[in-house]
Amino acid sequence: MDPYEIILHPYVTEKTMDLMEKCNSLDFVVHLKANKRMIKEAVEKAFDAKVKSVSVKVNRTGKHAIVTFMPDYSAEEIGMRIGIF
Repeated sequence: MDPYEIILHPYVTEKTMDLMEKCNSLDFVVHLKANKRMIKEAVEKAFDAKVKSVSVKVNRTGKHAIVTFMPDYSAEEIGMRIGIF
């Protein structure tokens, strides 16, 4: 699958902005059929950054993936590239 078929869009709230600053993580709404491995590979390919971990939750707004990046990569910088700020 194409990375942009897996990663639908970033999910931005005050809580996710706090998560970005404190945990070096971003929250994305992802395809319902995507698993953690697929999400990790898609994020690494789309944003050219190494992923430390992926956690997934499903709620009424869709399937969310909280992606934590390796310390060498900044979630804030990646957020700037994709237009969160």
